[in-house]
Amino acid sequence: MKKVIIIFSLFLISSCRWFGGQVPDKQELVDKRLEEIDWKEVTSYPSIAGCEAITDKQQRKECFFETMARLVQEKLDADTIAILYPQIDTINVEVTVFADSHLEFKPQFEQDSLSPASIAIDSILKSRLVDFPEIESAQKEGIPVTTKFILPVIINVE
Repeated sequence: MKKVIIIFSLFLISSCRWFGGQVPDKQELVDKRLEEIDWKEVTSYPSIAGCEAITDKQQRKECFFETMARLVQEKLDADTIAILYPQIDTINVEVTVFADSHLEFKPQFEQDSLSPASIAIDSILKSRLVDFPEIESAQKEGIPVTTKFILPVIINVE
């Protein structure tokens, strides 16, 4: 019995070396994790109905942009932009998807943004680009974040 106690004691003494390493500081762990995060890239892009089943990040992103472009074009096709401004064939629209999943649209113009045409187009966009399907915001490390992107919208002349 004494031999078992001596062997057990030796095992306990030697095992302390294996488990007695320094425990990292909480702040060190946080700092290390913050350095690992790519702050310029989101973990998951915004998503819209029909794209949620796609698991590949890049394909889901493409599905979202294609669906958004199609929805915006459908809402603007029935409008008078093509008739009133035939010289404009494409409008770049800055789309902001906020963390709470609501959308904001803002046209981007190369020319003077205070011209009557740009003001009228901005007004038309705000009145037409409503009632979108529910959108899931982008996420960064599991936290919803606001994202912005430029969506080129082709104005169809029929």
